[in-house]
Amino acid sequence: MTEPVRLSKRLAELLPCSRREAELYIEGGWVSVDGEVVDTPQYKVEPEQRVELLPGASATPQPPVTLLLYKPAGVALERADLQTLLADAQHAPEDRSGIRPLPRHRARLDLLASLETEASGLVVFSQAWGVKRRLTEDATRLEHEFTVDLDGTPPRDALAAFHPGLRYRGRPLPPFKVSWLSEQRLRFALKTPEPGQVRTLCEQAGLTVRAVRRLRIGRVALAGLQPGQWRYLGEQERF
Repeated sequence: MTEPVRLSKRLAELLPCSRREAELYIEGGWVSVDGEVVDTPQYKVEPEQRVELLPGASATPQPPVTLLLYKPAGVALERADLQTLLADAQHAPEDRSGIRPLPRHRARLDLLASLETEASGLVVFSQAWGVKRRLTEDATRLEHEFTVDLDGTPPRDALAAFHPGLRYRGRPLPPFKVSWLSEQRLRFALKTPEPGQVRTLCEQAGLTVRAVRRLRIGRVALAGLQPGQWRYLGEQERF
């Protein structure tokens, strides 16, 4: 009885090519097994299974990716299933990154700049070391933009409550900007916000919050995404 072998070994013998080239083809999503794309070189295949190299295949290394999600309100990120949250069906059709979605893109992702369950808006998941460093070590340089929808009729002098010297969880807050967008909507621009911070500041000011949404982190905005959709960070995009 013939034992199953690693997909990379089978492909290297089939083409033929080096084992490393076979791994690159597989990791790039260019290899199918019985009609289904498999991007794991160590995947075991039986002798009778059909292994094919897809048209346009390129044996090039796959760089780490960063995914941008429009988190809907009510989703608890710490308990969310990424395979569902970042499913192919939720991939925004307007994604212009040119990156081919692969199963490996949903592995080894770090959640960066999280949001509380009740909030919606831009959330970042990344495999890329440079992006992780930018959103953690360089976080004090990045401005986050939020909108806050309010219930009732807020007093027009409500902005006076957001004065310099405010503290949050015992620490002084860096300077931030607040302005009215409409009678019941505020805009916040601030750095290093913690999940729930914007909502808490509003509630401490006596405002009744209906919704909090993050529109932007640095130079990367939510534009082009609908709630629940995600896209890739393009090669030329920078936070």
